[in-house]
Amino acid sequence: MLLRYLSVLGEAPSAFLILIGAFLISMLLGLAFHEFCHGLIANSLGDPTPKRYGRLTLDPRAHLDPVGSLLILFVGFGWARPVPVNPYNTKNPQASMVAIAAAGPLSNLLVAGLAGIPIKLGMVPFFHPFVNPGDAAFWARIWAQSPDNLIGLFLGTIVLLNVILAVFNFVPIAPLDGFRVLVGLLPRDLSREVGKYEAWGPGVLLILFMLPFLTNGQISPLFDIMAPPIEFFLHLFAGDSGGLRVA
Repeated sequence: MLLRYLSVLGEAPSAFLILIGAFLISMLLGLAFHEFCHGLIANSLGDPTPKRYGRLTLDPRAHLDPVGSLLILFVGFGWARPVPVNPYNTKNPQASMVAIAAAGPLSNLLVAGLAGIPIKLGMVPFFHPFVNPGDAAFWARIWAQSPDNLIGLFLGTIVLLNVILAVFNFVPIAPLDGFRVLVGLLPRDLSREVGKYEAWGPGVLLILFMLPFLTNGQISPLFDIMAPPIEFFLHLFAGDSGGLRVA
């Protein structure tokens, strides 16, 4: 992800450093806090598994995966180490699984909402880094024009990345949190039937990730599904986003 901005490093180094800082903060808060909240809810419902494995902590080192973290910086998506949970330690395993799974994406929306307050109040403008690579130099000059613009870029990047993390994780395909939420909300018999397809999830996700690259961007069902809720939350947390300026 950050590789597309190397060309403007010399022209607007302050904007480039702000982007690195925003991505790092988003990674630490977005991924680590996400996993911590899974563990926190599980523990509060009676499952001691996260605490037993040392995951009931805000220390990012307990949650971040080195490869997944690097991919966040350089590709734009990645992962953390999943928190081990056992909902069968709770009084109502099915309902507990819904709450535990939903806690992660909801934590990302909380981070996005907090980061978006100064933008929503009009204190700083809303900028984000999802711009066409050919326009990166133009936007870098805009971002570097004033401290307010840089702050808006920093906060806007945190808002956007955490909204994307939340919406992506709510997609009901295993191993994403949305699949656990879906299985937990369905009637018991239907839940068991849907659960049988869990093993197919990673393969389906891989295909969805690869389709835009294989079709030169002509077919992108995952983005088509995610774009409306992303735009909704961006507007909710930061006002008018002007649409995602994605290459």
